[in-house]
Formats: sequence, structure tokens, C-alpha cells
Amino acid sequence: MPSEPPPSSSPATRLPRKFGSYLLFDRIGAGGMAEIFLARAKTELGGQRLVVVKQILPSLAAHPQFAEMLIHEAKLAARLDHANVAQVYDLGRSDESLFIAMEYVEGFDLNDLLRRCTKEKVPVPIELALCILCDTLRGLDYAHRRTAEDGTPLGIVHRDVSPSNVLVSFDGQVKLCDFGIAHANDLVGEATSQTAEALKGKAGYMSPEHARGEAVDARADVFAVGILLWELLAGKRMYRLVDGGPPLLELAQRADVKPPPERGLENEAALHAIVMKALAPNRDARYPSAQAMLRDIEQYLADARVVVSPIRLGDWLVASLGSEIVLQRRRRQRAAEALALGPPVTLTPMPFQPLGAITDPTPTPVMVRKRVEPVTPAANVGPTESATPTVTSDQTLPAPTLARGLRSRALVFGALGVLVLLLGCFYALRGP
Repeated sequence: MPSEPPPSSSPATRLPRKFGSYLLFDRIGAGGMAEIFLARAKTELGGQRLVVVKQILPSLAAHPQFAEMLIHEAKLAARLDHANVAQVYDLGRSDESLFIAMEYVEGFDLNDLLRRCTKEKVPVPIELALCILCDTLRGLDYAHRRTAEDGTPLGIVHRDVSPSNVLVSFDGQVKLCDFGIAHANDLVGEATSQTAEALKGKAGYMSPEHARGEAVDARADVFAVGILLWELLAGKRMYRLVDGGPPLLELAQRADVKPPPERGLENEAALHAIVMKALAPNRDARYPSAQAMLRDIEQYLADARVVVSPIRLGDWLVASLGSEIVLQRRRRQRAAEALALGPPVTLTPMPFQPLGAITDPTPTPVMVRKRVEPVTPAANVGPTESATPTVTSDQTLPAPTLARGLRSRALVFGALGVLVLLLGCFYALRGP
């Protein structure tokens, strides 16, 4: 998950609020392309699930070429169904806003994870770092080899394998998200200052051919994974900006990479060789596929007799960083759900009266306070509309009444019953 952004007080981001068929209740990130919200969605059968809604910034959503490419790439990403790829659920427009709804992974993105590790001075164990990268490569390999129904390769390239797009859950699952979104972003270039800043931030994980604006293939993603591995081994950024030095994009174009510093790891030379092969400036000298790089890392782990698993990764996350962020988010979710349900129903009961005391034929009213939901189509919910219904109505319901002669009828039927009983006893005593 992205790091917690400062809260926004603008009407468009007031929470909780409805957005199409979703209830947005937590703003969990923002970037050069979108605002990111945690939301609750209802299924057709009435079930509920948490999703992440990425609301594309209006300046980009209004760009025809960007919107067309984003829709195309999102449709391709929706075809991906793999344990290490975050699932895309929905793509559409609501209130003239373009959005993508995707799987929610409860945990951290790799960027946030490393930031928290630095703050807490807790290094990521190398075997767990390699576990994260192996799962990332598995997701990439699946996407790179994905074909259409007729066997034609889809040619999917992520183009933005960076720490913010590698998600690690508290149960040790690793998922790669945002396939193809960078491709749409490339089309608008310097359209806005926000996209320009986003491009500069992503330049630190670009392959040299991508930074030069050339066509890219799966080997560009392999280069990006090589940067992730270099930084996890070194504990710092691979490209460092210095005052008066070249900008980050130029450093990416040069790809002048030195081996990571030594840490005294088991068979460290073999591990460094994997890093440098993935970071070869000439794409023909790199690993030809994510699968080839994955094989070498798995072989290194086998030779070093290191056993890694999602269970160990999840246990380390909880033990080292805790899950307070999850508890806070769940509290906010419960609060949002309570607000969405509206004010509680208040009933005023009718005072108890014995049957014999009912002598007035006029019905006694029972006052029932009922919450009435506003009938408003979800698509027409405005940005300032509250998610809490406030419309109520008083409805008067007649209480049941009894006829005045009910007691007399009961006495008559009672007397007849006693007479029948006495006659039965009389004939029994007389005998045959």
C-alpha cells in the first residue's frame, strides 16, 4: 500500500462518499496520475469486499489519447489471473471521472516497507528480499508469456516495475500491480507538471532504452528487477542525485552501474553476477526473460541452502513492523460503514393496557420513527453529498382494537362449557 498521504479537505475527497457503485472511506495514496482510495463494493448477490479505487486525475482523464490507451492497457491487465498479479476488477467512468478498481492487498508496497525499515532500523533479511523478488519475477513471467485465445502473444510489458508497484501483504503474498499504466502515461509526455514529476520519479527504475524513449520489451522489466535487487542488497538507491550533477533521467540513459557493496553473504559473488547480468546496458546481454533470471536466483538459494516461504515473510512483517496500520484502517472502515447506515431506528412503544381496560373504540396510535433512505441514483451523487442519510418521517400506524362485546361473548362460551362438563359427570355417575 502506498504511504499515508495528508488528509484532504476538498469536497471531492471528503470521506466517506459514494463514487459510482463504491463507497470510498479511506484515502491511501496520491501520485502524478491518480488519487487512490480504499473502498467497499457490493456484489450482485449482496456480498461485500474491499477494493482499491484509482481515480485518474481530471487533467489526464480529459486527454483523449491517454484515456484511450489507459482503457486498452487496463483491459489487457484484466486478463491477467495469477497469484503474483493484483487483479483488475473494474474500469469505467463515474461523474465524468475515469477510474480503475483493483484488488486490495493488506500490507505495504515495497517502497513503504523499505521506508519503515529505515525508520525502525530493521534491515530486510536477504532471504526474504529474494523471496519478494522471486514472486515479482513469477508475476512478470506470467504476464510476458500471456497469449490471446488464438495463441497470439499479447505483448504485455509492465514498463513501471518500481517499489511502489510491488505489494507485500501481511500473510506474505507478493503482487505486482499497475500493468501498462505507464504506457498510457508515456503518451502525454509533459502534458502536465504532475505527470512530469511522476516521470522523473520513475526514471530511477527505467531501463536505458526506456529512458531514451525507444521501444521496450520484457527485458526492460528484467532491468527494473535488477535495480530492485541491487538496492535491496546495498540498502540504498542505485542512482544518487548530487548537486550540480546530471538529472535522474540522464543517469538512467547512461546505466553506468557498479556492483553492489559486499555484505559477507553466502556465495556473494554468484549473487552479484545475477545482479550485473540483469543490469547489462545492452539488452542483448541481459537475461532474455524474467523466467531465466528467476532460475538463477532459485539456484542460488538452493546452493546456499536457504529456505524461503510466504509464511516466513508474513511472520517477519508482523513481528518487525506490526499491524497497527491495519487496525487503524479497519477502525476507519467500521466508522464509515456506521455512517453509511444512517441514524438508528427509534421506536416509541404503546403503553400496556389490560384487556378489560379497553373501552374506547377510538384506536390508540403507535408512533414509529423510521429511517428512510434517499432514492438517488448512484451515478448522480454529487461531490458534496454526504454518505449519511438524514431524511426521516413519522408514520402513524393504527393499534389493534377489540369490540366492546368481546367480554360478554367470552362469558357465554364459558358458561356453556361448564354446563357440558356437569352433564358429562352426571351420566358417568349413573352408570349403565
